[in-house]
Amino acid sequence: MLSSPQGFVAPSWLDAIAKVQLGHWPTPLERLPRLTKELSGPQLWVKRDDCSGLATGGNKTRKLEFLLADAINKGADTIVTYGAVQSNHARQTAAACAKLGLECHLLLSQRVDWKHASYNNNGNVLFNKLFGANIHILALDEFEQRQADILTDLAAQNKRVYQIPPGGSNALGALGYVMCLAELEWQCKEMMMSLDQIIHASASSATQAGLIFGAGALGSKVDILGINVFHPDPSTLTSRIEKLLGQMSAQFPDSKTSSDLPININHAYFGEAYGKPSQAGLDAIKMVAELEGLLFDPVYSGKALAALIDQINLGNFSQHENVILLHTGGAASLSAYVDAF
Repeated sequence: MLSSPQGFVAPSWLDAIAKVQLGHWPTPLERLPRLTKELSGPQLWVKRDDCSGLATGGNKTRKLEFLLADAINKGADTIVTYGAVQSNHARQTAAACAKLGLECHLLLSQRVDWKHASYNNNGNVLFNKLFGANIHILALDEFEQRQADILTDLAAQNKRVYQIPPGGSNALGALGYVMCLAELEWQCKEMMMSLDQIIHASASSATQAGLIFGAGALGSKVDILGINVFHPDPSTLTSRIEKLLGQMSAQFPDSKTSSDLPININHAYFGEAYGKPSQAGLDAIKMVAELEGLLFDPVYSGKALAALIDQINLGNFSQHENVILLHTGGAASLSAYVDAF
């Protein structure tokens, strides 16, 4: 059962902010009947932002619609952005730049200790090459100097550079997930179901901040649980979300949303480190691939999937009728992690 793509109208204050069309919206809200039966818990759903339509999809497409509109309005001809070597954000940025005719530079840090040849050559790296992006793979200890050199070189070429932070995570990019929350509210209303619980992978902060801000703007009572997959200290993620909510409240006063909103983080599924697959995540990926024919990645949504399964087994979602897993994409990186399987 999928939601109808017709009839959704964004809040007027949000619709007034410039964006470029990059994705296919609204993304489907899909029931997971076999997983629901297997776990004997509440009704499970997946919000398919892996089907957002740009270069195998993912959550960054929503953010890039706002960010690249801003870049174009400011006269930029070159985009510089950042991430790890297998960054899903970098891949979607490269694809968006190809679509819009913008030069793209990806500064990718070697922050993940995954010593397999496929990691540096396959998955998102391969896609970035196909999109014609300029790829700079940099060791962490040389990153700042090389970044400065690249920006200086682009300035010397009279390039009009627009920088996008890792994950597209700033106040403007976070609006993409205000839009997502509004979509979910509309889809649930159309399907006559309650919007009780959202669970998702949380890393660079803007996806969770956008969902929280959107819930505040719409007066939604949905519980939003972010599964920390990036920060060794989860308090860092909480602080980043708090800061972003404050910036959004100040920057978008027409939303009439305060920055004093609940932030819920779970750190139990982080595993060994960012970018390192966990056994629970790998098991969850294989389980849902076999039960529902869906693909998840071992860095982001796979760990959120493991959290969903475990939380249901623990009975922590038993008070809810419906639980929605936000699939933020990432299956493009599976071939880079073939050795994990």
